[in-house]
Amino acid sequence: MKPIEVQELHKSFKSKGKAIKALDGVSFFVESGQSVGFIGQNGAGKSTSIKILFGALRADGGQALLMGRTADDPLSRKGVGYVPENPYLYDQLTPREVVSSGLRLHGIKGQENHRRTGHWLECLGIAYAADKRIRNLSKGMTQRTALAHAFAIEPKLLVLDEPMSGLDPVGRRQVADLMQEYRQGGGTLFFSTHILHDVERLADRFVMIHKGRIRAQQSIADMLASQNTLVVRYYGARALPGFTEDAGMIWKGICERAQLPTALAAITAAGGTLLNAYPQNSLEELFDDIVSEAV
Repeated sequence: MKPIEVQELHKSFKSKGKAIKALDGVSFFVESGQSVGFIGQNGAGKSTSIKILFGALRADGGQALLMGRTADDPLSRKGVGYVPENPYLYDQLTPREVVSSGLRLHGIKGQENHRRTGHWLECLGIAYAADKRIRNLSKGMTQRTALAHAFAIEPKLLVLDEPMSGLDPVGRRQVADLMQEYRQGGGTLFFSTHILHDVERLADRFVMIHKGRIRAQQSIADMLASQNTLVVRYYGARALPGFTEDAGMIWKGICERAQLPTALAAITAAGGTLLNAYPQNSLEELFDDIVSEAV
């Protein structure tokens, strides 16, 4: 059984009397223990796909299976952690009440409920606001509360739709670290994001959707390993042959993988400090190419 199976999904919405196709034969899957990044522009169909998967929208055609069950089966969501793009939490509740009640819905009560609630409020940096009303919290704090709720149930599958939305840089780093820990612990992770660097760091595979159609699916490792050309950046007083200025005293050049040891030796000999070396064709560039071709 695959935790997520999406087969030939179709979905249209009406706008001013016209049918607008949001999903056009979308198919993808997520294997157990795998981390998959779902990427695409605003309006590409990411959130629509996820809402259908969780039964919040009904597809016009095709099938969405969650934990081997159809989306209209409430049991499909048992043991699944989910944070939508714009989580709505009852504003009269507190973060402590939100997380605790979520755990009770998953059958976790008593001392274990209390322990997990305190632990995850602390992990998400909102323990100090645990007993404030949701209505008095910022968007970022509300997002942290929703994330604490999803992590606390210790899900078999964790689905996050734009999990970094509304978070400051510290919060983004905390959540990325928690996602990495969950992934490394054997959890199955499916997340959508606009931050392509996070996909390269946190995902085993990516699924790219554009204008309601899947445009690419590939292993992150295979994509990066297949690139033979590297971008090399270093800090130094002068440019080496083949390098151009990227910023103040930061130089950038292109080299083949086989030439990298020679380039690093030259940087060291010139008193420079290597900043980074990465494939020239990153996920961001692949994304830009696909979007440009589809215009």
